[in-house]
Amino acid sequence: MMTTGSAAQTGPHARRRTELLAAAAATVTVVFWASAFVSIRSAGAAYSPGALALGRLLAGAVVLGIICAVRREGWPPRAAWPGILVSGLLWFGFYTVALNWGEQQVDAGTAALIVNIGPILVALLGSRLLGDHMPPRLLAGMAVSFAGAVTVGLSMSGGDGGSSILGVVLCLLAAVGYAGGVVAQKPALGRASALQVTTFGCLVGAAMCLPFAGQLVTEAADAPLSATLNMVYLGVFPTALAFTTWAYALARTTASRMGATTYAVPALVVLMSWLALDEVPGALTLAGGVLCLAGVAVSRSRARAPHSAVAPDALPQPQPEPEGT
Repeated sequence: MMTTGSAAQTGPHARRRTELLAAAAATVTVVFWASAFVSIRSAGAAYSPGALALGRLLAGAVVLGIICAVRREGWPPRAAWPGILVSGLLWFGFYTVALNWGEQQVDAGTAALIVNIGPILVALLGSRLLGDHMPPRLLAGMAVSFAGAVTVGLSMSGGDGGSSILGVVLCLLAAVGYAGGVVAQKPALGRASALQVTTFGCLVGAAMCLPFAGQLVTEAADAPLSATLNMVYLGVFPTALAFTTWAYALARTTASRMGATTYAVPALVVLMSWLALDEVPGALTLAGGVLCLAGVAVSRSRARAPHSAVAPDALPQPQPEPEGT
């Protein structure tokens, strides 16, 4: 009787609740990461790429450190440290600096287009290194979303030749750092909590950016308050909060599916620019945004199992009648 009750509690309903919580966490991440593009462009007018990255990571580390202390999280297990170190160096550190620098060299549309190569790299690396399953719906959704990202990128690009080769290379390197960081982070989340992985990854990234401390101090003295507030915002919300919700969701799904979810970012950037900056998008931009969201919906959907008396979620692991009881 105890076995049956336990199975019921970990059955389809509990699994569905976990999926919904993971989807909600992923949504929070995507919204704040989309807002980061606007804040980076604003703060980047007063702060150099390395100084902005260090200020952002320090603000995030302070918030995360306080939360960890209140929750008494402690140090991550030794087995989680390889993933934390690699993700901290590649994603929190390298990606942040490269993206800040890249966005100073190319327009927002070009940057969004190139960085959105990242989810494809995540899927390829996740399949190769983590054994992530690549169902047809995920591949189809990624293809649709990438087409939307290309459409948004082309429609938002200035077309005046202002995109430098250096900027394109930096955004491409940022996408590679992002993909490598996500794939490295996934195993660590099986050994430590999402908060631990995010906090110590952020600290690793901040330590990597310490050589920019002098620039940060000098530029902060002359920067307008709005730029500094944007830097703090980047640390508190797109970093501390969004990276934690990302890690929470990543621990409960595959790296490939989470990577595909970030294709919603270009669509949200278009919407935020429309609402906050009064930049009315054209028909092509709107069409690209719709494609991005449609692709995410397809990639996160699941094919219906054949009609059966057993719940579809229970089919892969038949638990109702354990052997030997």
